[in-house]
Amino acid sequence: MSGPLRQEDLAPEDRPPAPPEPPVVEITDSHVAQVGAFQVRRALPHRARRTVGAWCFVDHMGPTTVDEVGDIGIGPHPHLGLQTVTWLVAGEIVHHDSLGSEQLIRPGELNLMTAGRGVAHAEEGTGTYRGDLQGVQLWVAQPEATRHGAAAFEHHAELPRLDLAAGVATVLVGDVAGTRSPARHDTDHIGIDLDLRPGTTVIPVEATSEHALVVLTGAIEVDGQRVEPGHLAYLGLGRDELPFTVSEPTRALVLGGEPFPDQLLMWWNFVARTRDEIMEAWEDWQVADDRFGVVASSLDRIPVGPPPWAPRH
Repeated sequence: MSGPLRQEDLAPEDRPPAPPEPPVVEITDSHVAQVGAFQVRRALPHRARRTVGAWCFVDHMGPTTVDEVGDIGIGPHPHLGLQTVTWLVAGEIVHHDSLGSEQLIRPGELNLMTAGRGVAHAEEGTGTYRGDLQGVQLWVAQPEATRHGAAAFEHHAELPRLDLAAGVATVLVGDVAGTRSPARHDTDHIGIDLDLRPGTTVIPVEATSEHALVVLTGAIEVDGQRVEPGHLAYLGLGRDELPFTVSEPTRALVLGGEPFPDQLLMWWNFVARTRDEIMEAWEDWQVADDRFGVVASSLDRIPVGPPPWAPRH
């Protein structure tokens, strides 16, 4: 369930990104955002922190229940300059995009769509699944080297796992302790799903990267502070390991990467560097330009008004 960003999610565009910090536990509240018929908890971005590594967006959807007709339904909408990463811990969703992809995603599988210069997609219910739904949609900002490139889509039915002292880690993106995900990554960033049982677990990480923690269910104690669902715990730079203690079964994500070098301009479903780039993309979407292609979906294309800085006629 991707986007859209709200203006209140973002710091004023002339404010430089918050500098990375040494080891900290900085806990901020997620806020509730409406995505189609769903309310999600948006952990990133927020005004104080726009990125963790190249990760620039984290929506936690559910836990909720859906039926065969379903409340799942996000019509065709565009993306620019980012990768969408979809990971479910419960339920099923169907992805359609303008590359011709149609992909069912289930728990333990990963969908990764690269927007580059432009792509469109839709997310729908299966028409058959009834039950629990919970997962995350994340965005990764593409670096200068790839953000003007071609769009792409990939699905990974299996991902590598690491046995931990008190649970299992699934490597969604990147390399963790020599275990590497097959998913594309254009910067040095990692994403890890943690399925933890009571006890203490230590995750090895790179000290040159910054990291953050998002708890989906249960709770984690890190450096003496408790992190629960509905929050982002930013852990800063300079750590070569992340010690987590849990007292109940817990599911969480660790996100990290080398601090992103560019100042981003984010609006609606676009990640860019300048207003002109976003204006051009918005105008192309308005006129159904070939840039974003056509999505084979039964849902209506999603419209949006102009960016707030657009001239008024």
